[in-house]
Parts: sequence; C-alpha cells; structure tokens
Amino acid sequence: MTADDSALLTLIRTIARGDDAAALRLLAASPHLASAHVEDGATRAAARDHFLDDIRHYVYAGDTALHIASAAYRRDVAKRLIAAGADVRARNRRGAEPLHYAADGGPGSPSWSPREQAATIACLIAAGADSNASDKSGVTPLHRAVRTRCAAAVKALLDGGADARLANGSGSMPMQLAAQTTGRGGSGSPEAKAQQAEIVRLLEERGGAR
Repeated sequence: MTADDSALLTLIRTIARGDDAAALRLLAASPHLASAHVEDGATRAAARDHFLDDIRHYVYAGDTALHIASAAYRRDVAKRLIAAGADVRARNRRGAEPLHYAADGGPGSPSWSPREQAATIACLIAAGADSNASDKSGVTPLHRAVRTRCAAAVKALLDGGADARLANGSGSMPMQLAAQTTGRGGSGSPEAKAQQAEIVRLLEERGGAR
C-alpha cells in the first residue's frame, strides 16, 4: 500500500465514522486526496480489511472519498470534496459512481437517515451527477434505491431526472424491483414495507407503472 493510499483510507474511515471536522482537517492538509482513487479495495480473498463498520459498506478499488461521503450521507463533506476537485462521476471497479452509493440504505439500520440521504442525492445531482448512470451490471441509482427500500431517495432521484421506466441489466424496471422480494435482511419489517408502499406510489405517480 502506498502512502497516498494509506492517507486516503484514513480519510475514508474518518468520513464513515461521521467525524466531519477531522475529515475536513485531513482534506485541508492534503487537498489532492479529494481526487484520489483507492488502489486496492475489497476482494473475496480480502474483504474484511476493507469493510466500514460504521456504515456497513465495503471499499472497492476505484472508490474515492466522495463515494464514501455519499454512502455515509455526509452532504457537507461531499460539498467540500467537490469544491476541492472530487469527480462526481468517478467510477469504481464495479462501475458505481458516488450517486449509486448515496442511493443505498436500509430501513431500520442505525446509519440510515432518509432526510440526509435525500439531501446528499440532491447535492450530487446539482454538482453534475447523472441520475440515470448505469454501473457495469446496468444498475442505476434508482434501481438501488428501490431495491433497498429508500422512498426519500427514490423521490430525490425522480426529482433529479431519473427515468422511472429504465430497465437494469437483467431487464427489470424499477416497478418490478419494487414488487419483488429483495432478499435483504429486514426487507420484511413493517418499516421496510411502509417504504415499499411509498415507492410504489411514487413510481405510479411518475409513470413507472405504464
């Protein structure tokens, strides 16, 4: 691991921990970290070393500090990273952009905040993120928000121009994903089901059922 990669991972872990003040101090001391990419991320052989317990998220090769600020819904840090030169369209080895990470969530999980998630999504789109960007599996941020049952994120993405009828790489449109069992832990909880019902309503309202 290079010194820069070590410094970037320190910044990433600080962001995930929610210590904005410390993260901004690290960024001020090393502004180039805003545009740096992780060289070695999680693999099947070495996953645990790249897992962020605070937000239950893996760090993959190609991830940037903005990816993690987005996953952690740290909007103010995201803004500072963008101002320092972070690429809002940066793609990791899986083709995921920061907006893909911001769309992920988990109803009932300690790190999930619908309000901050939606605000982070709006911030990224305002900075030039593409609400219809596809990763290498043909998955858009909207597909991820629907699948993880995050209604506020779905609304923010639709408000930001996401296509409610765009199919993923497997041919499933958002409404189909909204109706399918996700297989994720907690997806059958009352909170997740309430999110699911609101997502269906939003998609119907935006033409996703036609």
